[in-house]
Amino acid sequence: MKRYALAGASSRGFHMYALPIVEKFKDYAKLVGIFDINKKRAEYISTHCGGVPVFEDFDRMIEETKPDCVIVTTIDRYHHEYAIRAMNAGCDVIVEKPMTIDEEKCKAMLETEKKTGKKITVTFNYRFNPYVTRIKELLKERVIGEILSVDFEWFLDTRHGADYFRRWHRRKENSGGLLVHKATHHFDVINWWIEEVPEIIYAFGSRRFYGPTREERGERCLTCKYKGSCEFFVDYSKDPFMKEFYFEAEHIDGYYRDRCVFSPEIDIEDTMSVNVKYSKGTILTYSLVAYSPYEGWRISINGTEGRMEGEEFHSGHYVREPNQYIKVFNRKNEIITYEIQKVLGGHWGADERLQRMLFIENLPDPLGHMADSKAGAMSIIIGISANKSIATGSAIRVKELLGGVV
Repeated sequence: MKRYALAGASSRGFHMYALPIVEKFKDYAKLVGIFDINKKRAEYISTHCGGVPVFEDFDRMIEETKPDCVIVTTIDRYHHEYAIRAMNAGCDVIVEKPMTIDEEKCKAMLETEKKTGKKITVTFNYRFNPYVTRIKELLKERVIGEILSVDFEWFLDTRHGADYFRRWHRRKENSGGLLVHKATHHFDVINWWIEEVPEIIYAFGSRRFYGPTREERGERCLTCKYKGSCEFFVDYSKDPFMKEFYFEAEHIDGYYRDRCVFSPEIDIEDTMSVNVKYSKGTILTYSLVAYSPYEGWRISINGTEGRMEGEEFHSGHYVREPNQYIKVFNRKNEIITYEIQKVLGGHWGADERLQRMLFIENLPDPLGHMADSKAGAMSIIIGISANKSIATGSAIRVKELLGGVV
């Protein structure tokens, strides 16, 4: 039975890893320790996971519990720190996406992995989505021949999208912005689909919807005098989990879960466009907005033998449809439609599939769903390069950032 320790008492750490280990995978895995600087949140997870020992000192947790693997679910800016310390202590690492937020931290993680011989696994759950998997299968079958270009549009609605501007993600120093924190999923899926390495990135980005775009704003929703008129007002304190996990832990670290989406401290973009040239010549055109009336994505993939079109909706009118479709337009003037039934569960069944691969060892993985450190690096380096391109107005070459590390 493999022993796991959790670094970062986050909501994701609790629901995605800690609770499933003790409830669903107790025959394969054991949670032996929980570390966080906020003891209240760590104790909440411990209480709901059978009394797992709580630690405020990471090194002490490693020394006393002797885990085989450390699961890192801290704020993104600290992923590299705990992953590196874990590997140097002889542990493998499972790290939530994004692997880290800048090229220096990325290189440090890769170098430590090579030096110690330990293994980094990056949890890209979206690869396990049945619809995303079906696209991968069809591309492997070369239904459109050799891939030449990809157009990918992702749109966050004003429920989910706005929440990134309430939380710690709103500061680029914490998350790398949405082009790293959120788009790492999207870039990874594209990299996985087309099986190429990004080489050159050019990007534009702006903040036009959130941030200081209105005068009627406060520090947080709970105490805001405009709560009666603001369409972005939320009262998370009425949710039992949010109340105990976040609001009753505020006095320890000062973290507010419901900060104003119009705060002047917000420095991440809400409107982004990225172009990527890949190693075999494929061109990606990508866009992300965080204020759409509905949520989901659309993709078109052009190849030597035709074109594939797909779309998935997470909110809005289309989300009620029971099935999803992939359309292939070939050179014979035919339209071939593939129907995929929607799956229930976390991230449309993806979380459960990823958990099985993580905690039940040696399961077959013919499509390469599990992502290693190279996949983690190749997804974040697009977002990191895009941030640099936005800041400088220049195209960024991946080799100049990572050198020969990957």
